[in-house]
Order: sequence, then C-alpha cells, then structure tokens
Amino acid sequence: MRFFVTGGSRGIGAAIVEQALSEGHDVAFTYRESADRAQAILADAARTAPLCRCRADALDVRDSAAVDRVTDAVIEAFGGVEVVVVNAGITLNRLAATTSDEEWRAVIETNLSGAFYVCRSFLPAMLAEKFGRFILLSSISHRGVSGQAAYAASKAGLLGLSATFAKEYGRRGITSNVISPGLIATDMTQDATSEASRTWWMEHCPVGRSGAPADVARLVTFLASDAASFINGQVIEINGGLDWVP
Repeated sequence: MRFFVTGGSRGIGAAIVEQALSEGHDVAFTYRESADRAQAILADAARTAPLCRCRADALDVRDSAAVDRVTDAVIEAFGGVEVVVVNAGITLNRLAATTSDEEWRAVIETNLSGAFYVCRSFLPAMLAEKFGRFILLSSISHRGVSGQAAYAASKAGLLGLSATFAKEYGRRGITSNVISPGLIATDMTQDATSEASRTWWMEHCPVGRSGAPADVARLVTFLASDAASFINGQVIEINGGLDWVP
C-alpha cells in the first residue's frame, strides 16, 4: 500500500514511517521544521527498504493550499495513496483562563483544522479508487485534562471528524478510525509532561510503563491492513489500561 503520514520526521510519526516501510509499503511523509531528521529518515529508508519508495515534503498543515499542493505531488509521484495517517500536532500547557487567542488558534488550526484539510484533500482520489483508510492520532487528553484546554479540545474534535468520515464514506470503501494513545515516550511528551505526571503514570498504569512509538506504529499498520476492513468509526485506546487522566 501507499501511505501518507503527516508529522513523520519525529516521535510517533517517524515510528509509523519506519514500520510501514519495514512491511514493504511506500511512504510519503511531511515535516514542518525537522528537515535534518526528515533527511535522516530518507537515508535510512534507502538502506533498509530499498524496494520501497519514500519521500518527504515540508508542510504546514494549517495552510490548506499547501496541503493541496503536497497531496497532488504525492499522488502524482506514487500513482495514488490508500492510507492517510494524520499525526502532525502541537501541544500547549496552559490553563484555560490564561490561554490567549493566538495560542488557541495555533493548536486548533494545527491539530484539528489541519487534519480536516489533509483528509479532504485526499478524499477525491480515494473516492475514485473506492478504497481508502483514514487513521487519525488523537490522545487520552480528548476526555479533558487540566492545563491543556486547547490540546484536549483539538484532540476531542478528531473523534467527531473521523466518525463523520466513517459514516459518509464507509459505503464507498473508505474507513476512518482514531487512535487514542496514553503516555508515549517521545520528545514532545518529554517536553510537555512534568516529572510528577510521568511518575503518577508509572504508579497507576496497569502495565507499569509508558508506551513506545512502535506500539502505536504497529496499530496503525494493522488498521491499514485487510484484517481491519470491518473496523470503522472507532476510537481505539492504546494506553496500557490507564484510561483516565487528572
């Protein structure tokens, strides 16, 4: 299959790119600032998956015109895309009362509007092929979390967006599902999560650890596979059994 992954140069996104390549899929991924990391992934792909095509495009998903340009370029280069993984996102640690308009817009436009722009852009090609897989990366925070009003709202919005795609296009061969990770050990969670929160997680999570990006990546490729063809409109929690946050 042919994958398109937003935010694929680091963290969970990079793990998804690597997992898809390891399973023999072609992968296009985007990055916003991590050009060096993107080039490193391309170089590694050339060594470890020489039979697979891999490309990287700089993209700010808040820019719908840029999203359309990259979509067209990837479809032309690959001849189509079956699997769209919406992973690009930013976080913000701020109490609701002190969140500025600018901060709110930055998070919502990246995490939610950007997801809509990307999925909308690929829909015509999927409809023409009568096949497609949308996989949207949300967060355990979609249930609400203290100090992250904008982030929680953006991640909750993905659930409604995905469910709508599932209902509108399920009969056209297109499925849409959400993955909702708990604490996953990445650079972003390292920067955004306090030591006290990480300690709390380790004390309460039934499996006694944080997740790894590879845990999420393997779930992504499963949802993209034929084995998951009857899974549609779902929110799949991957959190080690800890499904609440303070």
